[in-house]
Amino acid sequence: MDMEYNVKRFITALQAENEKHNLISRKSLPEDINKHIDDSLQIFSFIEMNDKKVADIGTGAGFPGLIMAMARPNMEMTLIESDQKKSTFLQQMVKELQLNNVTVIKNRVEEIGRDPNFRGNFDYCTSRAVTSVNVLLEYGIPLLKTGGKLLLWKGRNYKNELEQAEIALELLNAKVIESFHYTLMQDLDRTIVEIEKLAETPQKYPRRTGIPAKRPL
Repeated sequence: MDMEYNVKRFITALQAENEKHNLISRKSLPEDINKHIDDSLQIFSFIEMNDKKVADIGTGAGFPGLIMAMARPNMEMTLIESDQKKSTFLQQMVKELQLNNVTVIKNRVEEIGRDPNFRGNFDYCTSRAVTSVNVLLEYGIPLLKTGGKLLLWKGRNYKNELEQAEIALELLNAKVIESFHYTLMQDLDRTIVEIEKLAETPQKYPRRTGIPAKRPL
């Protein structure tokens, strides 16, 4: 099935499900959903991911991970979403759209980061509109292979978040490589931050569930 057809089916299903379970803002219109989709696809303007293993942290209703997987059938995508209603919706979409390159995991990312089946296993980790950079580093870096990249969708205040993440970067053996800027609604209002894993992650990270958010590095 082609991308355009899949996206139309996804939008229809998301609007219907959102009436029941509030997966995104109830006020969201089709044009708002289209903006989320456009935002998700911007990564391919900067980085190509064919034949790569990717984990998307906190996929929610499908952004960016499900949309990315639709656009790149050769990508192996793992969607991590701990919320029952959201993960069920993602699983339904994967089945309906016959996305053979997608796996949905309903679990907390801290648990997955300690699981030897996933730890150090991905070329890229992505996350959009989930939490601050210092917390996302502890979520994502353990999942990456050494040399893998964490890609974080951020707004105009990303520099402040990066300053607050300096200790986390050092503790987790990671380094900011580049920031990609683009326009979604207002001039250069969006940024994707690229962070590289430089060496193995110390075994004590990620800390147990809930701690990274309560006590960021």
